[in-house]
Amino acid sequence: MLAIPLPFVAALLLLLIAVLFRYRYPQASQKPFWFIMLCALMITVVGLRWTLDIALFRFLQPVLSASVPVAAWLCFSGAHRSQPNTYLHWIGPVVVLCGSLLYEHVWVGTVDIFLISLYLGYGSMLLKSSFSMPEQVRLTDVTKALVAERVAGGLLLFSALVDCILSYDILLFNSKHTGLILSVGYLVLIPAIVGAVIVVSISTAPDLKQNQQSEPLKPSNLPLEVDVSIASVEEDKEVTHIVAKFDALMKEQHVFTDPDLTLNRLARKLGIPARKISVAVNKTHNENISKVINSYRIEHAKTLLKQSDGTITDIFLNSGFQTKSNFNREFLRITGQTPSEYRSSPQVLD
Repeated sequence: MLAIPLPFVAALLLLLIAVLFRYRYPQASQKPFWFIMLCALMITVVGLRWTLDIALFRFLQPVLSASVPVAAWLCFSGAHRSQPNTYLHWIGPVVVLCGSLLYEHVWVGTVDIFLISLYLGYGSMLLKSSFSMPEQVRLTDVTKALVAERVAGGLLLFSALVDCILSYDILLFNSKHTGLILSVGYLVLIPAIVGAVIVVSISTAPDLKQNQQSEPLKPSNLPLEVDVSIASVEEDKEVTHIVAKFDALMKEQHVFTDPDLTLNRLARKLGIPARKISVAVNKTHNENISKVINSYRIEHAKTLLKQSDGTITDIFLNSGFQTKSNFNREFLRITGQTPSEYRSSPQVLD
């Protein structure tokens, strides 16, 4: 049977990934590590459930399955806010736990329907969240973090579809295709969600809390709330004021050279709510704040290429980039040239 050996192999691989992740990124949040461990445990229980068919595993499987979308959401929500309301989200798994304990007194499909609803709900929430700027993610890595979030949301929605097919197979076909469904559902989708969670974790500044403590929020002359009745002229003035403070911070303090710069950290430096900064910069430059920050970094790199003999590696590190590939991609996007081509161009040599 296809599903018998593969779950245990997949669980072992996830355990190795968890250990390697914790060793490779010791400063990263512990949430992804425990999420991977949860997925490994769930896949192991699924394998035991369909191999040995012991009552304990039949009880544990839906509870662990209900925990996966919640844990995935919490991993991603930390990228958007520093302290997500954790406890309320565990109500879903608790309800599934109660349903599993009282399965003799409830309709047999109740737990399955609730599980499907959880995956649909959290998948939709992740997709919706992926269209807002994550405040805790490095501005250099915003794009790939948002892509990872959308991938995870789509995979949770697809997992709901797989659960529907699995329930249909159990009820109508006496689990004839369960092995194949489980192989696709748990051995492909779960590792893919794990990969998305790892991406957003390593894109989040590891020392964020320490920096938040060392950078107290400065008072701002801007109102915290914008009344919907404020005239368009006043709104434009506010946007101009925000962008002026933003540009001054970039030009005078060169904060863009911080490779761990996040929208939340930038908001603390300016004393302006993060969302207002993102909206104002987007409205003024017609680009998201991540690309605008990269533009400042590239301009700084261009100056260094003109005025110094430093290596390209030193230059991209001093400009705030973490990887050479990202630096080369952004340099080519903005200038139409590679850094080497720009440095050897006639206008620079002159």
